[in-house]
Amino acid sequence: MNIQGLQKLTLLDYPGKMACIVFTGGCNLRCPFCHNASIVLNPSAESEISVDDVLAFLKKRQGILEGVVITGGEPLMQKDISDFIERVRALGYSVKLDTNGTYPDKLRDLIDKGLVDYVAMDVKASPSGYPPAVGIGGYDISRITQSINLLLEGRVDYEFRTTVVRQFHSVFDMNALGELIKGARRHFLQGFKDSGELIGFGLSEVPKSEMEEMRKILLNYVESCELRGV
Repeated sequence: MNIQGLQKLTLLDYPGKMACIVFTGGCNLRCPFCHNASIVLNPSAESEISVDDVLAFLKKRQGILEGVVITGGEPLMQKDISDFIERVRALGYSVKLDTNGTYPDKLRDLIDKGLVDYVAMDVKASPSGYPPAVGIGGYDISRITQSINLLLEGRVDYEFRTTVVRQFHSVFDMNALGELIKGARRHFLQGFKDSGELIGFGLSEVPKSEMEEMRKILLNYVESCELRGV
């Protein structure tokens, strides 16, 4: 596991649980609005934090923390992700996985093994808007749709989420985005914030009023759609 960071406490990132966040290095997408550019573009060749150190921390926090959020980068790029989660769960923690949905087979394997309790999948844009949103020309979303359909099976609790950026999203995109995740339990429209460590440049947020219009459209396709971070 290439672990680039550990946030020791979060009350926001795992719904209903007091948790910590493990940040893995590397990603196969180049979303211009990504706020973890260093983790994506320049992950250290060796882990900044060892697996043993993370597990030692979790052992000390047993009975205090309830869950572990594994995020990135893209965690499913890690070859030993399954083994790591097994060791985390052996300490009594539930696990939330953040993913971009590009590894449906690995995601299915984790679900089949009962290793994840909650999955948050980023749905970057409407189908036609995916290439610019992920920074890869002509991007094929077939693996994205496989992951979406897998989560729609309802075998694990989940959410879909879309970070809304002026340069990549508009009200007119929302019907196509809604069709992509039709029938979902919950979807979040997240406000874009410039972390100062973005992959792209010259990006801007969308006003809350316009995001509310987007939300109303998406409610025609999903059970719940809420605004987050605005």
